[in-house]
Amino acid sequence: MSAAQRFFVGGRWVSPLGPERVEIRNPADGSLLGTAALGSAEDADRAVAAARQAFPAWSATSVDERMAVLGRMRAAFDAAAPAIEAHLTREIGLTTMVARGQSAMCRSHFDAILDLLPRYAFAEAIDGGGELVREPIGVVVAITSWNAPVSQMLCKAVPAIAAGCTVVVKPSELAPLCGILLAEAMDKAGIPPGVFNLVNGRGADCGRRLVEHEDVDMVSMTGSVPGGAAVAAAAAPTIKRVHQELGGKSANILLPDVDMGAIVPKSVVACMMNAGQVCAAPTRLIVPADRFEEVARLAVEAAEAMVVGPPDDPATTFGPLSNEAQFERVHALIGQAIAEGQPLLTGGLERPGSLSSGFYVRPTIFGPVDADAAIARQEVFGPVLCIQTYRDIDEAVRIANATDFGLAAYVQGADPALARAVAGRMRAGYVTINFPGWTAAAPFGGYKRSGNGKQYGVWGFEEFLETKAIVA
Repeated sequence: MSAAQRFFVGGRWVSPLGPERVEIRNPADGSLLGTAALGSAEDADRAVAAARQAFPAWSATSVDERMAVLGRMRAAFDAAAPAIEAHLTREIGLTTMVARGQSAMCRSHFDAILDLLPRYAFAEAIDGGGELVREPIGVVVAITSWNAPVSQMLCKAVPAIAAGCTVVVKPSELAPLCGILLAEAMDKAGIPPGVFNLVNGRGADCGRRLVEHEDVDMVSMTGSVPGGAAVAAAAAPTIKRVHQELGGKSANILLPDVDMGAIVPKSVVACMMNAGQVCAAPTRLIVPADRFEEVARLAVEAAEAMVVGPPDDPATTFGPLSNEAQFERVHALIGQAIAEGQPLLTGGLERPGSLSSGFYVRPTIFGPVDADAAIARQEVFGPVLCIQTYRDIDEAVRIANATDFGLAAYVQGADPALARAVAGRMRAGYVTINFPGWTAAAPFGGYKRSGNGKQYGVWGFEEFLETKAIVA
């Protein structure tokens, strides 16, 4: 039986208990990549039992013992990374550059925790007497997205395991093969049985059982807002901790003093990265009303210079959307915006160039977009940019904050003090100024319907810990 037809549970590869199988096809051309097993509620039960059985021993290990295991996991990932990257291009449609970037993020998840763990104070004195102790929360279920599957698995599993928790990973059923490759690497790392488990399955059965299971202490989930609501509801009866990183509709304010010729093309590229399938993508470009024509021209030029094509072609800017459901959703939202009369500046519903098959979408820009338009309010998760205009800074901030989401926000400006002041007024959990490089040292997580809790660094690590006061 191939690995794609098995799950990794309790340190062993086991046959699925449920009968369901699903074909996985390349989003670039529809070719068959393989068939994956999708687990049932019974498969979920088996994985949780393995994690629960392993928890007492793993939670009692020393920091040095955990460091040794995490070091082996890091080395195993490094060895598997080239094969994983090549597969991400085929299963998800990532370009080679983006796939390598996601591998770099995976290494950062390991490196940040390996740096933090030996320095972290698991116990400290309380003012007035007593001791504050931080302990692993228990069995953690990690439910991950299809757009950055391996990075999402590791940004949850690595800090959880470092904290002394045991983990059951359930990848998206839309990208199940990537998780199998990661589990094969973790198997080679010699992790104690039951500390890392992986089971594929749909959210409605396998996923729901994992979330509602009485032996699960925490769920860490990355996905859509409806998916997050379903997870929270299923977890509520057992009062378990729920950590969520959900959707976004991120504003990107261009202040009047910014160099438009330099920053507008960067803004378009940032929006269209990975075909727009990035939860923190700056999809709303908020610009001075009297500079709209200039911004629109620069944005259209940048979009029309992009090359949409096979993701393994070095000349490609971005490849296809990752699956048929997302392709249809993006097309529907573009079509709705056109029907509503939102000005289409470039792109639209036609296929890019000569691409007659695959889930390809042209880089699309609307503007100026009405504040109440669906395309300005709903997360598209595709290569679609909305340009909105403002008359003064107060209005720019109001437009930026007029959303149900609050995952990320962006400010571009020449005056550092003004840019920082505007950033401080934006209701989002992760705000950047002038497109700095990504860092795992800053916490990442949203406000409002974008979720709760943080990932990365000490903040992400502490999500997997309980706090106990011991007072004598």
